[in-house]
Amino acid sequence: MKTHPRTTPAALADAAGTRPDRLAIVDGDTRLTFAQLHTRVRDFAAALVARDIEPGARVAIWSPNTYHWEIAALGVHWAGGVVVPINTRYTGSEAAEIIERVNAAALVVAGEFLGTDRYAQFREAAPDLAVPTVVRVPVGGIDAPADGVLDWDDFLAAATDTSRTEADTRASAVGPDDISDILFTSGTTGKSKGVLSAHRQCIGVAQAWAECAELTVDDNYLIINPFFHSFGYKAGFVAALLAGSTVVPLAVFDVEKVMAMVSEESISVLPGAPTIYQGILDHPRRGNFDLSNLRIAVTGAAPVPVSLVERMQTELNFDAVLTAYGQTEAVVATMCRTDDDPVTVSTSSGRATADFEVRIGDKDEILLRGPNVMLGYLDDPEATAKTIDSDGWLHTGDVGTLDERGYLDITDRLKDMYISGGFNVYPAEIEATLLTMPGIHEVAVIGIPDERMGEVGQAFVVPLDGSSPTEDDVIAYSKEKLANFKRPRSVRFVDHLPRNPSGKVLKNVLREEKS
Repeated sequence: MKTHPRTTPAALADAAGTRPDRLAIVDGDTRLTFAQLHTRVRDFAAALVARDIEPGARVAIWSPNTYHWEIAALGVHWAGGVVVPINTRYTGSEAAEIIERVNAAALVVAGEFLGTDRYAQFREAAPDLAVPTVVRVPVGGIDAPADGVLDWDDFLAAATDTSRTEADTRASAVGPDDISDILFTSGTTGKSKGVLSAHRQCIGVAQAWAECAELTVDDNYLIINPFFHSFGYKAGFVAALLAGSTVVPLAVFDVEKVMAMVSEESISVLPGAPTIYQGILDHPRRGNFDLSNLRIAVTGAAPVPVSLVERMQTELNFDAVLTAYGQTEAVVATMCRTDDDPVTVSTSSGRATADFEVRIGDKDEILLRGPNVMLGYLDDPEATAKTIDSDGWLHTGDVGTLDERGYLDITDRLKDMYISGGFNVYPAEIEATLLTMPGIHEVAVIGIPDERMGEVGQAFVVPLDGSSPTEDDVIAYSKEKLANFKRPRSVRFVDHLPRNPSGKVLKNVLREEKS
């Protein structure tokens, strides 16, 4: 029986050795086999070595879904480093906070993307924060990198035979328990938390996801979920690497673009939020595209109506539609199986996978335990101890039930977190930001229903005496400080916030008062 690799360098070496000519990535005109991917990754790692980046160094990646992201991430691992993904929707100040907290030795950053020069934003937000090596990913219209920034091709050209040899030595030395990545998830204390994971965990959850989705070497996997998120990264290209599937990354979501790519690249695996499938089903030009190769859909993060599952299977011809549940601290903990019926898929998030145990604790909180629970939070043992108890159970903050088959149904959240456009949003982080705005005394944020985004933020603001900020003022300030999905869409001004005797804001009262 073949043993699975337990690090990404071992997984890449295995893929390049066993299926060298199979396509690993298709990104527009760029088509790389696993052997070619291996070569590019070695060059990236060797270039890091040539820049004196040591094993264990942290490298931030702030870029959209392109083949560069996968090469950079696997290259960092090959050089013995730690990947730190940054949300492409983050502002310069949000990105700078993460870069500073991890003491990043290098930054891989997009050129102009969606009309924004992210590196310029970062430099403006943190002019005194030095990152020794900055590599520009050529995804936009900027003609040349800024001073001190290396163009992608120029950076790769720095690889030498000597640095490749050193990189290969480091790759061989990477162990299952070595840190593979630090993924930041917004915290309920108002400050984001860095989730530490080991290579064995990155591989473990990816392997489990690939097995539940029944990924094969014949699959072409369109990855819409962003690579900076564990869904696009670990359940995305790492899962594909293990299964030998072809990754087709999508940098910017557009329904018609998705249908065109499904048709042109014979996409068989298409995970994403329920709104993606609804958009395809309702699109007036759906009949113009060949979607017949679709096989597996994996969704979650929002309720999935039975009718949608049935339409996906009958009108889009999916063999199976799966739902899953996880969080950054556990990645994927439960998942449906391909033989589950539409009602099970619609009303549950599947059963345990990736060697997780699942149980329901006090106040019906979902608890998880297993080898793939995070190692802990970066530089925050107190928060780690609050989240993982002495018996090893991860307290998710989500409320749910388990049926007699072990299938999990998520019914509520203990936390105030809401989901906007598929992204988790934590009001405490928004509140902490808005409290820095002149003229604001108190603020509380809740999620309210939105037809397009699922939920959006509504801020309740108590102005300082003598101040009179407007809704436009608050929203404009949030645009400067917060990523788009975090920004409140509406503001209500109140004389005071409702509180209980201990002083905690009663957000249930605010939800009843929402406009």
